[in-house]
Amino acid sequence: MEYIVIVIGAVLVNNIVLAQFLGLCPLFGVSSKISTAAGMGGAVLFVMTVASIVTYLLSNFLLEPFNLMYLQTITYILVISSLVQMVEIILKKVSPPLYQALGIFLPLMTTNCAILGVAILVFQQDLTLLQGVVFAIAHSIGFTLAIILLAGIREHMDLLDIPKGMKGNPIIMVTAGLLALAFMGFAGIV
Repeated sequence: MEYIVIVIGAVLVNNIVLAQFLGLCPLFGVSSKISTAAGMGGAVLFVMTVASIVTYLLSNFLLEPFNLMYLQTITYILVISSLVQMVEIILKKVSPPLYQALGIFLPLMTTNCAILGVAILVFQQDLTLLQGVVFAIAHSIGFTLAIILLAGIREHMDLLDIPKGMKGNPIIMVTAGLLALAFMGFAGIV
């Protein structure tokens, strides 16, 4: 039951993008097409999950026992950077079109605050390793849900006659705000 609460809380109630406002750069930058958004969601799923496992192990078996918690942020960023580099190399070989579509946002995933935020939250909430993995997977699913929803809406917005002053980033921000308000409706679930 506790894992169901973690999943529902992470995906709907405390969505990393729409409730905690972490990871907005890729949300706005990569959400122009559903296929690109799904690719970014998959990359975030992999990096967030593996980063949470590695940072959990580092925190609990190296940083905390040796009283080095002041190195937590830099250690986490180094782990995330290494994982993003690995994803970049794999995508370049396996799916060059997706690699090209993600463009600059793939290396920027190194500093994606959603990934760093989840890794830090796993430690701060004193979760077990399995709970941390479920927490990371659920948050990455929430991230993917938010980015795909916005991408679907943006694809439909291309067909609309939007006033000149609202085209581009303004209408995207208003739409993201409305999505965040819609997700606030899930607040009483857990």
